[in-house]
Amino acid sequence: MQRRELIIFLGGAVAWPFAAGGQPAMPIVGYLSGRSPASEGALRVPFLKALESAGFVVGQNVAIDYRFSEGRDERLPALATELVQRGVTMLVAGR
Repeated sequence: MQRRELIIFLGGAVAWPFAAGGQPAMPIVGYLSGRSPASEGALRVPFLKALESAGFVVGQNVAIDYRFSEGRDERLPALATELVQRGVTMLVAGR
């Protein structure tokens, strides 16, 4: 996903609860990766910077719920299910 698409998508994700008449809540981004947290760092840094440039600061107006399968692809469906059951606003997945 390119930066502009990410910003547009996040803007829509944050506006959705207001449009639906729900209570304003901090959006939760579900972050799913087939890698380990250490090897994913090079990808997470630009992702977090893009969020910040769009006005989203982790812990202030957005939360991120991370799941890593650490190379065990058979774990990905269960991890994705956890994030969906958590009620994430948006799901970001990488390999």
